[in-house]
Amino acid sequence: MDPDVRRAIPANTRRLVAAQGLQSAGDQVVDAKTVLPWLLHALGAPGFMLGLLVPIRESGSMLPQAALTPWVRAQPRRKRVWLIGALTQAAMAAVIALAAAAATGPAAGALVLLGLAGFSLGRSLCSIGSKDIQGRVIPKGRRGRVSGVSTMVGGVAAITVGAAVRVLGGAGRLTEADLEWLIGAAALAWVAGAVIFARIAEPATAPEDPGAGPGWLRESVDLLREDRPFRRFVVVRALLLVSALAPAFLVALAARGGAGLGGLGTFLIASGAASIIGGRIAGRLSDRSSRRAMILGAAAASAVILAALALARLAPGAAGWALPATYFLLALTHTEIRVARKTYVVDMATGDRRTAYVAVGNTAMGAILLLTGVISGALAHIGVEWALLLLAAMGLAGVAAARALPEVSRPGAGG
Repeated sequence: MDPDVRRAIPANTRRLVAAQGLQSAGDQVVDAKTVLPWLLHALGAPGFMLGLLVPIRESGSMLPQAALTPWVRAQPRRKRVWLIGALTQAAMAAVIALAAAAATGPAAGALVLLGLAGFSLGRSLCSIGSKDIQGRVIPKGRRGRVSGVSTMVGGVAAITVGAAVRVLGGAGRLTEADLEWLIGAAALAWVAGAVIFARIAEPATAPEDPGAGPGWLRESVDLLREDRPFRRFVVVRALLLVSALAPAFLVALAARGGAGLGGLGTFLIASGAASIIGGRIAGRLSDRSSRRAMILGAAAASAVILAALALARLAPGAAGWALPATYFLLALTHTEIRVARKTYVVDMATGDRRTAYVAVGNTAMGAILLLTGVISGALAHIGVEWALLLLAAMGLAGVAAARALPEVSRPGAGG
């Protein structure tokens, strides 16, 4: 590590935590699993548009990353990538808020989806940039805590917003139409985060010619075919989608049961509490062994789903409290899995190899997510329970697959 950058580690850590924490806070509001479904329902958008929210949000941020990698490598300072992504997310959040204020029905739904697609592109840039910068300016053994504390900051914001929505919505002083103001305010979080992130001390590197090499698609295929440890990681990450996809089905069950805006507040509070509790714990566990943290998270997520399904069959009247409780536990496991797999991919490589791992892995996951979403969605059409069973089975398979991964997070291991 460059001596000047090493001296700036404490300041860079604070700036990374603050900037990524503000991004996490915005993410809690512009959330395709909670807030946006409620918003589209209030605007009278067609039901099929609700089903497009999570695929657009997640796949849209992952699929472009391998194609963007040559441009990223051409940047001598990679924080520029994150800054462009953050400001793009701010602009698109504002577009979503304006669409909600100015339109209703299918037109509003289409505008929100278009804004979400642009938002996802900005998120893809932040995803590449944040991991690259973290690997450049934070030493191994501290990276998991940076991600964990950032997640906690977002959790505090989610609880604050969720409590306000719960209280005001339950009293009839806040309606679903007012969610546009929350989304507009969330846009400011990315602007503030960009101001802070711009002050990170980053070493300059010699930029690569984006036109050199065989092309991003060929490089991606070659990397997956030739790099066995990375290929194993992608397989494990695909199986760990259990914690990412299952919560949306729980929210759908609650909305179908007639939960109002107060119910949305409950889910936001559950999500925030999971981020606060899980963020620091997951960061410390990941710095000790991100591989073991992924295993524990996947096992816990599958166990929670199976327990919830058993409870629903044995005590159907318990859904009022069981759905938010299950959502909280799944959000807790997702926090652990997300921090762990981010730490793992940062620790397993160095330099531009890390950039390639992040980009190619996320592009592959975007395609896998679309396929998994189609399959789980088809099963959910038969019965949501079947989709949840599929995801629980994937999590158990992920436990077995993650056990074969090498250790990379301990000092001296990996990249």
